[in-house]
Amino acid sequence: MTGMARLILHHYDFSNYSEKIRVAMGYKSLDWASVEMPPVLPKPDLVALTGGYRRAPVLQIGADIYCDTRLILRQLEATAPQPTLHPEGSTAIANAVAAWAEGQLFGPLMLYAWGSNHDLMPPQLFEDRARMRGLPTPGVAAVAKAAARSAPLVRLQLSMIEQMLADQRRWICGDRFSAADLAVYHAVWFLTDRSDRLAHELAPFAALCGWRQRVRELGHGRPEAMPASEAIEIARSSEPAPPRPAKPQPEDPPRGSMVEVRAADYARDAITGMLDFIDDDEISIRIGNDRVGNVAVHFPRVGFEMRPAR
Repeated sequence: MTGMARLILHHYDFSNYSEKIRVAMGYKSLDWASVEMPPVLPKPDLVALTGGYRRAPVLQIGADIYCDTRLILRQLEATAPQPTLHPEGSTAIANAVAAWAEGQLFGPLMLYAWGSNHDLMPPQLFEDRARMRGLPTPGVAAVAKAAARSAPLVRLQLSMIEQMLADQRRWICGDRFSAADLAVYHAVWFLTDRSDRLAHELAPFAALCGWRQRVRELGHGRPEAMPASEAIEIARSSEPAPPRPAKPQPEDPPRGSMVEVRAADYARDAITGMLDFIDDDEISIRIGNDRVGNVAVHFPRVGFEMRPAR
């Protein structure tokens, strides 16, 4: 990988976490290649690159593959430090806001939006997500009941966002845009992405709507469509960047060990490879297959589990 290697984002249109990264690209005014992935399995091109990780989005830089938006944002910040997503004094607050927005806020909001727009979703979506969680596929009635249970929690937390902005600040953490805005925005964005059926839930909140419009105006940078086959060929013809000096914890296996990495939540697909790098923030493993050659797949440490390969 060189400093000029192209940013390639594997994503799909209604993925809220993809929107988080698309807005980050816009804020940093970046050129990037857009590879559209399917929203449900099978995803043969993506899993060839990642060794089995199936979520959106995934950032590719040559033969380095970055999974999970926390790590992707960190890599974008390293690639294009200015304008920063971490203005002075904002990091701790942004991390706390993100933990709330991507947990307590987004959980009920997702159920409310999905239940209100189930007829506009891909027909296989509910089956795919249930299978990923190891649960039975919910029927329409169950989805509608979940939406009704979630609606009050959504309204209460939209009011909390309004209160955050009540002092006329432009952004969540003050006068400067930060990672906190991305975390809150992609959740709120999901409420009306498929339709305007739930737009009435936002209407009472003037400060929230003004902030939401300011984020929208950042755009998505300068994407250019790329077929998945071209992204795979770029990986195949590239070499991963040399790993940085590792800073393992005493319990970590040595570099070169075969390990399994998987998300610590409901998505339990394991990705198996050779441990190439580890520190307090990141795990990187090497994988290889006939389609992509040898690539390095990177995960954030928090939110993922690593175990010896079986």
